[in-house]
Amino acid sequence: MSVASRIAEMLEKHVLGAPLPVRIKAWDGSIAGPAGPGPIILLRHRRVLRRLLWSPGELGLARAFVAGELGVEGDIAEGLSRFWKVGARPLTLADKLAALRTAARLGALGPRPRPPASEARLQGRRHTFLRDRAAISHHYDLSNAFYEFLLDPRMAYSCGYWTQDASDEYGLEDAQRDKLDLICRKLDLKPGMRLLDVGCGWASLLIHAATHYGVTAVGVTLSAEQRALGLRRVRELGLEDRVEIRLQDYREVDDPPFDAVSSIEMGEHVGQDNYPVYAAQLFSKLRPHGRLLLQQMSRGASGLNSAPGGGAFMESYVAPDMHMRPLGETLNFLEAAGLEAVDVHSLREHYVWTVRPWLDTLQDNASEAIALIGEEQFRVWLLYLAGAALAFEENRMGVHQILLVRPDAEGRSGLPRSRAATLGTDPALDRLREPVYERLAP
Repeated sequence: MSVASRIAEMLEKHVLGAPLPVRIKAWDGSIAGPAGPGPIILLRHRRVLRRLLWSPGELGLARAFVAGELGVEGDIAEGLSRFWKVGARPLTLADKLAALRTAARLGALGPRPRPPASEARLQGRRHTFLRDRAAISHHYDLSNAFYEFLLDPRMAYSCGYWTQDASDEYGLEDAQRDKLDLICRKLDLKPGMRLLDVGCGWASLLIHAATHYGVTAVGVTLSAEQRALGLRRVRELGLEDRVEIRLQDYREVDDPPFDAVSSIEMGEHVGQDNYPVYAAQLFSKLRPHGRLLLQQMSRGASGLNSAPGGGAFMESYVAPDMHMRPLGETLNFLEAAGLEAVDVHSLREHYVWTVRPWLDTLQDNASEAIALIGEEQFRVWLLYLAGAALAFEENRMGVHQILLVRPDAEGRSGLPRSRAATLGTDPALDRLREPVYERLAP
């Protein structure tokens, strides 16, 4: 029996409890699994089995993929989707012994393999100032050049808002512009207002709000690389007098209350125990009648994704210490801080349409990406983006824009009577579209 056939038999009988959803190709060149078109899982080294014996499940598979011992020939997202739909049953002692015997026959037994170098190794108690800075640095300080390569010219690294189907005339750049504009409208920004953006990234919202809505904006980030590039972009656009970017923890912001506050896909990083602190700080930095716009990822309450951090791969390689919860729990935290929820807007499927272009850019320009971040990080991002697209597509993860207001001492919100006016969707509020500014010079 060939190597691939032995592995296929073991997987079908003792792991999946079902036929293999894809073909596998082993290190000896043998192939097993269903015939026909589709992705092929490449087992390039017997060390894949050893990793799975020492770290069963997602972590072992992720380590093998990142190390280059496991690969996919064809569409990686389709390959992941097929395995996800089959799932894996709980392993009995007999299943584990059968897997061990197969690995022994194939010469895969041995000491625990060393994890890939790109695996996060944070120290100390979660969500201290130092550990939060290290967690953010792990992902966001990777390489400004790489993020410029991957993202749209505005450097918006969050879910876009797709007001049209993708076409030659409308793409990711337009969806990110429309997302930034939607946020500004929901916040009811006007010239002269002060905006705080918590977790400001590379300043995409700060720049849009200052340029098109005339606000004075302060952004805070824990990423030194993000701040450096954001400051450069602000200088090149001549916005130094209206945009400030600080290397600062959200808990350290001690400014007087702002007219509006935003926090775009940053709340996932503050942790479960610290979320009340985060919510209270956002409340305290907002004047009465001021609006808060959160864009935040969630996991469903149905049990489709029970891992708050997104699973072993995400927690080890992409976003260590991230915590996602069902939407209702987040709303409870925000309301307990004194904020009033005005509107909740799901953008889950918009994230599928956002991630796919990022994945296409990565796959279509593999050589350029590898030159920027190396082969190991390239594989991390390949798995990350493919998995993220599937998680949103299959409703295992969600993302919402949550609009909130700080009522005054008498409980009044200060909101207009019209829902359309509150959400900035009244046609009378339409502005002339400014030309999309070109990618800034490096």
